[in-house]
Amino acid sequence: MNDIDDPILMIEADNLTKRYGTYTAVSNLTFSCVPGEIVGFLGPNGAGKTTTMRILTGYMPPSEGDAYIAGYHTVDESLQARQQLGYLPETVPLYPEMTVEGYLHFMGQVRRLENVWDRIDDVLEAVDLLDRAESFIGSLSKGMRQRVGIAQALLHDPDVLILDEPTIGLDPAQIVEIRRIIADVGRQRTVLLSTHILAEVEQICSRVIMIMNGRIYADLPMSQIKQGGNQLTLQLAQPNERVAEILGRVEGVTAVSRSNPNQYLLSVDGRDETRMAVAETAVSQGWGLLELAAHHLSLETLFLDKLKEAQSTAPEPEKLEEPEEPLEAAE
Repeated sequence: MNDIDDPILMIEADNLTKRYGTYTAVSNLTFSCVPGEIVGFLGPNGAGKTTTMRILTGYMPPSEGDAYIAGYHTVDESLQARQQLGYLPETVPLYPEMTVEGYLHFMGQVRRLENVWDRIDDVLEAVDLLDRAESFIGSLSKGMRQRVGIAQALLHDPDVLILDEPTIGLDPAQIVEIRRIIADVGRQRTVLLSTHILAEVEQICSRVIMIMNGRIYADLPMSQIKQGGNQLTLQLAQPNERVAEILGRVEGVTAVSRSNPNQYLLSVDGRDETRMAVAETAVSQGWGLLELAAHHLSLETLFLDKLKEAQSTAPEPEKLEEPEEPLEAAE
C-alpha cells in the first residue's frame, strides 16, 4: 500500500505474478491508475491481459504479489474491493430469458442495493437503453447486450471499471456507440480497458500500458506518444561527418541517426520552431537541403516495435528430453 501522502490509487498492481504449474502467465507486473484515468491495456493474444484483470477483480488470487482496488486488498478485503469495482468480462454473463430491467433488478438484489429502481433508471439512461427496459435480453443485438453488461457494471455506482474487450465482435456503428459510453462514464471513474483496437485507445484513453509475454513493455501517457513520437527525415546533397553532432545541438532535437549516406532521421518535439531551426541549420552549414519531411510515430508503430522487441527477447520454449536409446539385449 502507498503512504497517506501519496496520490490516491484506484487500481494498484504490486509485483503480480500468476503461474499455472510451470507456465508463468504474468510476471512481476507493477502499475497503478489514479482517479479520472481511462487506461488502455494492450497486448497480443496470450499476453496475460485477461489473467491480470481476473486478479484485479478478485476472480483469482495471484501466485505472488498484491492487488488493490480503491485501497482495498483484492484477497484480504475482497468484499470491500468488489464494492468499489464494476467488471465487464469478455463474455458477458447475461440471462436471455430475462428482461433488461428484470436482470438489472436481480443484480441489484444480489448487491443489496437500497435504491435499486432509481439506479436502474440512471444506468439505462447512461447506456441509452431506457426504451428497451422491458425487452427480453435474448431479443437484443450484440451491441445492445454489451450495453446491458456495462449497465450492470455501473449499477452499484463503482469508482473503478474494468472492461475486457468491450467492443469485440461488434459492427462499426455499435463500436462507436460503446466508445462514446465508455468515454462518458470514464469522466467520473477510473477505467482499465482491454482492447485489440488501437484506434480505440487513441480516441478515448489518456494512457496506454502494453503487456507482452506476461510483462509490461511500455507504460506511457497518450500525450507523450503524440508529442514525443515525431520524426523528421532530412535529405542532404553534401553532408559531412559533423551533421549528427551539429543537429543534435538544435533545441527540440532529441536524437539523430543516419539511415543512408545522404539521409538522416531526427526525433524531435513536434514544434514548428524545431523544424524551422533544422532547416535553417542545414542551409547555413551548406549541406544542400534536398528534403525535410515530418512523420508522426503512431501508437500502431510503437506497439509493433514493442511486439518485435518482446518476440526477440522471449525465452525459447522448453524442449522435451529425447528418450534414451534402449539397451540392446544381451546376446
